[in-house]
Amino acid sequence: MKRTERQHLKENELQTFARQAREAIDAKKRETTALIAIIVAVGAVAIAFIAWREHVNSKAHALLAGAMAVQDARVGPPPAPGAPSGGLYFPTERERAQAALTKFKIAADAYPSSDAGIFARYQQAALSLTLGTPQGAIEAYQQVIAKAGDSVYGQTARLGLAEAQARAGQFDQAINTFKELAQRKDGPLPVDGILMQLGRTYLQAGKRADAQQTFNRLVEEYPESAFAGDARKEIETLKKAA
Repeated sequence: MKRTERQHLKENELQTFARQAREAIDAKKRETTALIAIIVAVGAVAIAFIAWREHVNSKAHALLAGAMAVQDARVGPPPAPGAPSGGLYFPTERERAQAALTKFKIAADAYPSSDAGIFARYQQAALSLTLGTPQGAIEAYQQVIAKAGDSVYGQTARLGLAEAQARAGQFDQAINTFKELAQRKDGPLPVDGILMQLGRTYLQAGKRADAQQTFNRLVEEYPESAFAGDARKEIETLKKAA
């Protein structure tokens, strides 16, 4: 092969390599530009989400604060004429509880998935139980459980649910809920207190043998418990009635 031909081939190879290099660089630039665009877009969405979440949390906490202000309001007669108003007040405890329940429900309905909304729903449930409407408490506690899962709120709501079920006469459901909670020895709830409630629910349901067995378990497993004395009294009463 002549020298000029070899030179020509080398020049072609160099041109081809240069062209391929430019194409690769251009493609890389396009990929990099696209990647940067994606990062910017995702970042913008994340910032917008955080801002929205903060806005929601702010609104939810404002509603919760309003409900708690009602819950903590003074109970008694109105201020004397000419005296300082003294802030919000209600004539009776029941009227205050009813007003607070309404406020908590509004907060929970508006932001059911926020921490403030879940807490508001829990307070709604507890007040429903206080006001003697266990079915309303059951429904509210179930909503807390659905949102809070197995967290402390969720497990505490299960305890409240069992009590509400017992007050509604749903003894089998209440017993099952108490039994499930009593099996969680590593959970945040005191098992001895749960066993005490379970035993009393057995009594309400007319299941005296199960009640005695539960009280015996409490005394045997938790002899130093604050509930052990009450459990022993229940055992003695059951033995005398046998």
